[in-house]
Amino acid sequence: QVHVVETGGGLVQAGDSLTLSCTTSGRTFSTYAMGWFRQAPGKEREFVAAISWSGGTTNYADSAAGRFTISRDHAKNTVYLQMSSLKPEDAAVYYCAAATEVPPSTSASSLSEEDFRSWGQGTQVTVSS
Repeated sequence: QVHVVETGGGLVQAGDSLTLSCTTSGRTFSTYAMGWFRQAPGKEREFVAAISWSGGTTNYADSAAGRFTISRDHAKNTVYLQMSSLKPEDAAVYYCAAATEVPPSTSASSLSEEDFRSWGQGTQVTVSS
């Protein structure tokens, strides 16, 4: 079982940048893929970005591509989501999750939400216009 904790949410203005962090414990960090999801009030949870075991491949939702960057630091057991040019529609609770049962060869683009088995509690991002 992997324990996942997100930090870094907050209130920003439209156009600002914000970086979310996600630390994990319970299993060697380099042995699972990671992803970020978000859920806005009244909406279903949606995929934002994912990164493979090694960090060699990444994948983004259309809404995030070009503005968000996912990365991982194996030395710190941490995954980051750097968000720039934030829009009011980016406001949501952001969840980090670990895909602990996929093989190391799995590319980030091959991951589905069902692959993510361990979830954090979420961190709120609010974007004012």
